[in-house]
Amino acid sequence: MLQQHDLKQIEDLNVSVEVVAKQLETFARGIPYSNVVTAASIGNGIEQISDENQQKLIQLFEREKKQLELVKFVPASGAATRMFKFLYQFLEDYNPEEESLNKFLKKGKYASVDTFLKNLKSFAFVNDVRKTIRDIYPDYKTSKKGKRAQYFVKAMLEPDGLNFKNLPKGLVPFHKYKKYYTTAFEEQLYEAAFYASAKDNAYLHFTFSEKHLSKFKKEFEAVKNRLTKLTKTNFHISYSFQKKETDTIAVDENNKPFRNEEGKLIFRPSGHGALLENLNEVNADIVFIKNIDNVIIREQVEEVAHYKKLLAGKLLWVQQKVFSYLEKLSAETISEEEIKEIKSFLWNHLNCKNLPETKDALFKKLNRPIRVCGVVKNTGAPGGGPFWVKAYNGETTLQIVESAQIDKEDTHQQSILQESTHFNPVDLVCGIRNFKGEKFNLKNYCDPNTGFISQKSQNGKPLKALELPGLWNGAMARWNTIFVEVPLVTFNPVKTVNDLLEPEHQPNS
Repeated sequence: MLQQHDLKQIEDLNVSVEVVAKQLETFARGIPYSNVVTAASIGNGIEQISDENQQKLIQLFEREKKQLELVKFVPASGAATRMFKFLYQFLEDYNPEEESLNKFLKKGKYASVDTFLKNLKSFAFVNDVRKTIRDIYPDYKTSKKGKRAQYFVKAMLEPDGLNFKNLPKGLVPFHKYKKYYTTAFEEQLYEAAFYASAKDNAYLHFTFSEKHLSKFKKEFEAVKNRLTKLTKTNFHISYSFQKKETDTIAVDENNKPFRNEEGKLIFRPSGHGALLENLNEVNADIVFIKNIDNVIIREQVEEVAHYKKLLAGKLLWVQQKVFSYLEKLSAETISEEEIKEIKSFLWNHLNCKNLPETKDALFKKLNRPIRVCGVVKNTGAPGGGPFWVKAYNGETTLQIVESAQIDKEDTHQQSILQESTHFNPVDLVCGIRNFKGEKFNLKNYCDPNTGFISQKSQNGKPLKALELPGLWNGAMARWNTIFVEVPLVTFNPVKTVNDLLEPEHQPNS
């Protein structure tokens, strides 16, 4: 399928031909659905921690963190486009010259537009939009209601205005305080001071899109002094980009390489699973992972921080046990009683239902990255959840599984999905160093058979795209995994601009 000029193109992309050949094989073979055994639930893979034990674990983290290297890892390359999808539709569908705004909104499918327009004063960006309108639409004040609504949305989204259409989500104004507004980027920095900092220093790593780097740098310079004064914390940010060599080849409906008008192969970004490469370059004792749009107003940050410190304390408690057992397993001799204790720990605390028999197998099972994942009660939000999954080798383990990985044509699998009680809010605390203090190579703990094939299009032509195993799905499939229930206050994503009207995004001060 590949020609000589294709090989040159692949070489120029710094991708190996073998990798591309495997991707083409994957399209032809297909990716099997996850074999979900049952949904994880309280007492069956998900832990509820009592108030008393929460305090003990938080105290453990507070005690130990001064000797630890902490990093907060924030995937932040997403564009804001989807936030405003219904507003693009509004601009496309509505002609103020032909009908009144009220008549248009009563058609029944524009409830989101109606909500947005009725609550303009509550959005953090309202004053910036109004200032922009004065500059580019001098007839705004004398225009009718429908035209004014159209002007407002255009001034907000389009390149002649504030250009939110092309902004990364992290730089859209989210929260309106009395003296200033804040972006999701600034709020991520602010809350890091409450749990991901030690000795008055906070280190954060963001995965930006390369074209947005200068904007984020400018924003950091604009807010860092204010943040340092507010939190008495010095902020250090590093950043990386999704690597071009993680892009995957696209194919047509017959699984042949998809080509553009010039006959060149098309490669596409391979989803957030590509960020495993970025995470693998982070070296720290504890890594907090949280998506850029999951932030909260400052009045509630301490409550969120409580649960972040709880997850970190849980990780440390487990890690201390694991490291002591690995030291014992490294010794020449180990007693039968100690072997029994290790197996009991694996069963009760690391959810290991296929217990290794030999000393070497026990060592291998314990000596791997650990993640403690906060999970929230299912609210029907789209996305992944915690499940027990049977792998091709027969081993049953706890995994975060996306709904797209479950065969909904299979009535049993569908019923398991429907019965799931908890949801994955991407609230992870990770231990990525071994008992000797050496960093794991995280690529060794990925399950390459757990990616996605999705349907896309280019210039109106359908194509198939391949996404790598998701960062907290298949990319962490071979980690030791612990699920802990945390409250919904920890999960406040902004998927649409109207989410900013929720109380968790409306400051009182």
